[in-house]
Amino acid sequence: MNNKGFAETHTNIETPNDVDVAEKPLKTLKKRVDINILKSKLEEIEAKELKKNIFILSLLIIGVGAFGIYLSF
Repeated sequence: MNNKGFAETHTNIETPNDVDVAEKPLKTLKKRVDINILKSKLEEIEAKELKKNIFILSLLIIGVGAFGIYLSF
């Protein structure tokens, strides 16, 4: 049988064999990090997210309450 519309059904993809090992970066930067600073930054971020979540939740509850009062009249 002949496949009409397709000239070739097999495609060969060849990968080169001469791939070099990944080059290392020129300079490695080693910095010391204080764990207490990281903890304080994380606590600040979590506090902001908590405030935002409480605000959104309170707006949702107020909205549902207002909608319920509207439907009751």
